[in-house]
Amino acid sequence: MSRMQDKYNKEVAPALMEKFSYKSTMQIPKLDKIVINIGMGEAKDNPKAIEAACGDLAAITGQKPIITKAKKSVANFKLREGMNIGCKVTLRADKMYEFLDRFFNVALPRVRDFRGINPNGFDGRGNYSVGIKEQLIFPEIDYDKIDKIRGMDINIVTTAQTDEEARELLKLMGAPFRS
Repeated sequence: MSRMQDKYNKEVAPALMEKFSYKSTMQIPKLDKIVINIGMGEAKDNPKAIEAACGDLAAITGQKPIITKAKKSVANFKLREGMNIGCKVTLRADKMYEFLDRFFNVALPRVRDFRGINPNGFDGRGNYSVGIKEQLIFPEIDYDKIDKIRGMDINIVTTAQTDEEARELLKLMGAPFRS
């Protein structure tokens, strides 16, 4: 069991139970999964770019990414249905908690001029999304080996019913929200 999972069981769950006065422990919100996505427009011209992005994502998460394909053809973007346009990883269980721990405590503090993550990134159903401009904030990425700076989207999916519950869950888990 990871340190973050232990923290959830000992500190976060009882605090949420008390604050929102749940009747059952099954009502307490918990993390469901984390999806990390790199969308790449240049992938249609340069197939090697996808491999590099997948390598970065695999190094960051410790899991092999899935290559995402275009669902529709868009003539303005010179995009055909089925073309490779990015890659993503879905983390669950131990890998999810370990990634969240590294993200909040190691990667985010390395962002230049970091003042906290946006507290308005919730979708109305208790899920949180944050975009990152460069993959260099993760210590697993070697600065000399990257070919291009790429951003990524990180979606944290919870079982919370409302944004307020999810915000409190992430705050107790150590999310550095901007005040």
